[in-house]
Amino acid sequence: MPNTSATEPSASRRKPQLLKDLWDDAEAAKLEGRPLDLLRYRSNLLGADLRITNFGGGNTSSKFDMTDPLTGQPQRVMAVKGSGGDLRSIANAGFAILYLDKLNSLIARYRGEAQEDEMVGFYPLCAFGENRVAASIDTPLHAFLPFPHVDHLHPDWAIALAASANGQKKMEEFNRKYGRKIIWVPWQRPGFELALMLQRAVHATPGCDGLILGGHGLFTWGDTQKACYLNSIRTIDEMGDFIQEHTTRAGKPLFGGPLVTAAVSDRESIVAEMLPHLRGVVSSNRRVIAHFDGSDDALTFANSRWAEDLCRMGTSCPDHFLRTRISPMFIPWDPLKDDLSQLVTRIDERVETYRKDYAEYYTACAEKASPKLRDSNPSVVVVPGLGLFGFGKDKREARITSEFFVNAIHVMAGANALEDDGSAGGPLPQVRRLEQAGDFKSFHNYVALPRTEAFRIEYWALEEAKLQRMPAEKEFSRKVVVVLGGGSGIGREVALEVAKRGGHVVIADMNTAGAEETKTEAVRVASGDMVMTAAMDLTARETMAAGLRATVLQFGGFDSVVNTAAWYPTPDPSVPAEGVWARALQINLTSNFVLAQEAARVLKAQNLPASIVLTSSANAVVPKSGSEAYDVSKSAINHLIRELAVGLGPLVRVNGIAPATVIAGSSMFPRDRVIVALKKYSIEFDESESTEDLRGKLAEFYARRTITRRPILPIDNANAICWLAGEQSAKTTGHVIPVDGGLPEAFLR
Repeated sequence: MPNTSATEPSASRRKPQLLKDLWDDAEAAKLEGRPLDLLRYRSNLLGADLRITNFGGGNTSSKFDMTDPLTGQPQRVMAVKGSGGDLRSIANAGFAILYLDKLNSLIARYRGEAQEDEMVGFYPLCAFGENRVAASIDTPLHAFLPFPHVDHLHPDWAIALAASANGQKKMEEFNRKYGRKIIWVPWQRPGFELALMLQRAVHATPGCDGLILGGHGLFTWGDTQKACYLNSIRTIDEMGDFIQEHTTRAGKPLFGGPLVTAAVSDRESIVAEMLPHLRGVVSSNRRVIAHFDGSDDALTFANSRWAEDLCRMGTSCPDHFLRTRISPMFIPWDPLKDDLSQLVTRIDERVETYRKDYAEYYTACAEKASPKLRDSNPSVVVVPGLGLFGFGKDKREARITSEFFVNAIHVMAGANALEDDGSAGGPLPQVRRLEQAGDFKSFHNYVALPRTEAFRIEYWALEEAKLQRMPAEKEFSRKVVVVLGGGSGIGREVALEVAKRGGHVVIADMNTAGAEETKTEAVRVASGDMVMTAAMDLTARETMAAGLRATVLQFGGFDSVVNTAAWYPTPDPSVPAEGVWARALQINLTSNFVLAQEAARVLKAQNLPASIVLTSSANAVVPKSGSEAYDVSKSAINHLIRELAVGLGPLVRVNGIAPATVIAGSSMFPRDRVIVALKKYSIEFDESESTEDLRGKLAEFYARRTITRRPILPIDNANAICWLAGEQSAKTTGHVIPVDGGLPEAFLR
């Protein structure tokens, strides 16, 4: 067998100029003798720079000896990043560990490319000891390479070479320039067949120090963990230098130069107006969350002459493709010539065309055993003058989808820069078999993944099985709920419940400090991507409009609006009644109508079923003395709910809850008000007692007046609100649910 051993990169080799060498010998020394820890350390360093690999993309491996728990003897194993892991955050527990000899024995079991998928079923049988981490489809690619440590990465610079029509020729030029021996391997879907192709290529090229997979990515290796890391970053760095040199030498504007040159003066306002409609349109199959990217990279591409053609081509690297679908949807729009209504019209026209084209793609490529068509909507939308929009099941996925397409933009730019003046002719270097030659197309040197190959990945039985293994989505998954009054009491509990139940939540309150506290709690049960705060004042329409606008810019829109905020007057007797009544009606009644008006603008634009939940009170039907302004305002809320249900239906359901007095955690029950009530009802207390203890005494007193004899808690109301806001109450509108423990005086008549 030819000598294929990897060596420590030469000290004379060009040191990284574009990337930073993060390897810390002192830190690595602490992990000496612990190869799995060193693999994790190496992986985290590589994942720390998105120029090296995408989120969740790429994989790393190491081969070393471990004591077999069954025999007690040293055993050669391979640790490789498990399926679905991310290099930046991976811990030791994220690596699949397998017997290396068992993996190699699978070569004899292989029946050929037509049956290669069956090999995945053998990987769990190769698991070492008690390790049960799911091994990725790339496992044999690492196992069959004869090197102790291997990195498979998807850096933009390397993919630019891999996705170039002259990629193999430029790879040879790269090798000469940097004294390298990188091998070119044509496109092949990841799997067992590709693993054997890599093994053969390495054996046929003694002394090689890396592999470029046509249309895919990069493999590098080393004899030690450090050597592997340095080989990876130096290779990527040199490829970056190579691409940048060609970009400078070409001296051409990116993507053919700008087609749209007009700057949009208030881009955010236009995005805020059009994004709810766009979100609704691409949610025709299942609701999605949006992410807006107006970065320089996104705008340069979106505004360019070649943008539409390149969008039609789609992405190349499978890592990109699985996020960005077969291609993004391009919307032709010139802010200098067209207004917002024309943009909305073109969105509708283009999405119909996109869905039709996608259905034709599915029909042309599907086989009898193929999974059913999933979603024919785009996951990336490109709009000149604005930028690009990514969509996903949650904010994190939408953001990552956008990031992946920005990576694809970098790849396209790099491939364009490598373009020669003339055409070499013949099949593209990505082509493995001559019969595939007609499937691979290029545009200004950029080669996209053919539709047939894209389908083989998107509707791969193994990819479908992976999707089926994912946990069921939660009650509020794919939804955004705006909670006014979320800084305390019932509103805080609603926000936390929505977060626990898988939703995105906007915590709105005048008390911004309280809202931030709730956000901190919500992030603990959800994630930072899914929670935001907004300052909203029920007496100021502009603050409500601004908060909803911020929500649209963050998530693309919203699906439910909940208001638990209110004002309970405790005025000095000298304050004129008309002032008290005016303020009570403004905050407790008029503001809810204004809120519904502002929310309806977005909800109608989305054209998705939505809900509004307002907070009434048992006081709305129980006559009292001394709280007339509050009670009457709440009584009016009951009828406002019915009016809004009629006016906003059938798209928007409007309901409410009517709590009895909720004291725990309520901002409406400060210490002084609690003490006044305790004195009013002759309930014994001591001034030294905490506010919560005093609230508890008052709550117990109120509970004795109910049938259930139990205090009404914020969570009781939050559960009722979540039911009304969610799909379980899809047939309920115009109703008010009492949450009062059974208060006979409040029984509806």
